[in-house]
Amino acid sequence: MDPMVRRQAKAINFGIIYGISGFGLARQLGIPQGEASEYIKTYFKRFPGIRAYMDETKAFAKENGFVTTAYGRKINLSGIKSKGPQRSFAERQAINAPIQGSAADIIKRAMIRMPDALAKAGLSARMLLQVHDELVFECPEKEADALIDTVKATMQGAAGPALELSVPLVVDARAASNWAEAH
Repeated sequence: MDPMVRRQAKAINFGIIYGISGFGLARQLGIPQGEASEYIKTYFKRFPGIRAYMDETKAFAKENGFVTTAYGRKINLSGIKSKGPQRSFAERQAINAPIQGSAADIIKRAMIRMPDALAKAGLSARMLLQVHDELVFECPEKEADALIDTVKATMQGAAGPALELSVPLVVDARAASNWAEAH
């Protein structure tokens, strides 16, 4: 995919989840406000389930004062019953926390399973760090392909068995001399 198109798609997707306005999206993408507003309007027409999710999640949060991840981890929202900007911020948190929190839960599950997966595959690789939804490993060059296969399988299966995703979890992996080169 063209990097500019991908950047715009990410800005639209993440912006909408964070409650971005036509003005904010226009500024972020460097396009006219009317065009940005049309993107948002079209997005919700094309994906009405997202609007329903947002509305249902905000209503649940207002009633209960918290939201949960897909694994049931609870995120308290202190400002959800406030007025003004504090409530708006809490509503954006309510929408985002289950998504980002569930992603964090899945990557943690992958990290916990990784040492056993590496050992089972007979790899000497070491997991060095996590950066958002990425894991960085160090291994001998001759193990790189086997490491990629092991890491992908472990990460793609990390949601289960406790959670069955309705869409596949797709993992990209690359080998390089350093993290910057892998991108």
